[in-house]
Amino acid sequence: MNRHCLAAGNISGYGRQMSTPVLMSAAEVVLPCADLDATVDFFTERLGFRLDIIMPADDPTIAVLSGHGMGIRLVRDAAGDPGALRFSGEGLDEAQLTAPNGTRIQLVDSAVPPLQIPDGPSVFELSRPDGDAGGVGRAGMLYRDLLPQRQGGRFIASHILIPDGGPVPDYVHHHRVRFQVIYCAAGWVRVVYEDQGPPFVLQAGDCVLQPPGIRHRVLEASPGLEIVEIGCPAEHETSVEHVITLPTPDVRPDRDFGGQLFVRHQSASASWREWRRPGFECRDAGIAAATDGLAGVRVVRATGEPAVEPVTHDGEFQFWYVLAGQATLHCDGRGDESLQKGAAVAVPAGTPHRLRDPSSDLEFLEVTLPA
Repeated sequence: MNRHCLAAGNISGYGRQMSTPVLMSAAEVVLPCADLDATVDFFTERLGFRLDIIMPADDPTIAVLSGHGMGIRLVRDAAGDPGALRFSGEGLDEAQLTAPNGTRIQLVDSAVPPLQIPDGPSVFELSRPDGDAGGVGRAGMLYRDLLPQRQGGRFIASHILIPDGGPVPDYVHHHRVRFQVIYCAAGWVRVVYEDQGPPFVLQAGDCVLQPPGIRHRVLEASPGLEIVEIGCPAEHETSVEHVITLPTPDVRPDRDFGGQLFVRHQSASASWREWRRPGFECRDAGIAAATDGLAGVRVVRATGEPAVEPVTHDGEFQFWYVLAGQATLHCDGRGDESLQKGAAVAVPAGTPHRLRDPSSDLEFLEVTLPA
């Protein structure tokens, strides 16, 4: 049974316990009002509701109205806040109205506006693990913010932890984003994606590109699962999918989602090559090609003595998350910063910087925009 149906025995107050499951068939919003006639006129004439019930006939105190997929019960001289209602529709003239009973009415155009990317500055950010597992987020997962300033609202980076493992109380959903990548830092997680075949397991070191709008679901995790998630913009909509079920019957690895392709990068079969700086090598996740150059994702590891000359970049975003080992980051104007496992840093464009004294086991995740 759908978990939102009321199970047997959960409803009382009518002199008996319900002995059979109850399925709700209708719902009403109850609103107080002082002038019943004026409020009914407003909802029917201004907002297009239909009057269904009025009672008692000789001195009405209750009116029941319906419209726009909802019901409203107006109760004269009842206590309580008159509340607020939000109505949406394509081509609707946006406005803020107030009904005679004080209910705030918001009218909004439901046409999907372009995705808004905040015009925030690129700033230096450095965070280190402090022992706090993070706050509880969606589906009971623990979230630690790796970029507390969120680059002025342009980017979010999260360390996501599922300590106990087991089935994850997730649901099919999708995100309205410009870019989003998921990297498995420890443990494993079983996931399923729209048009990408049956569920599969992301192992430590694997990552996926979640293109805009792709339906997906987290199914099961190992104890101690750690995920690093990077997205743009920092605040974005997560929509629950009520129609499509996963897995979908078709497998379409070449399907375009908002100008991007789905990518599943598996570390076990990846090859390594020189990084852009001496003393390091990297494995590329293939996300540059899938996003037409919008973003690049790599895992970098130390191989020898790094170059001593500082470098700069002219990109929108450069993010590092230390997966293992340690190193020292030197940024002009800031001095030396120790980077150890769990540290995250964003270095803004035009800032001279270099890595030095890397441990032999240094390994870090790099995400850059553009690729």
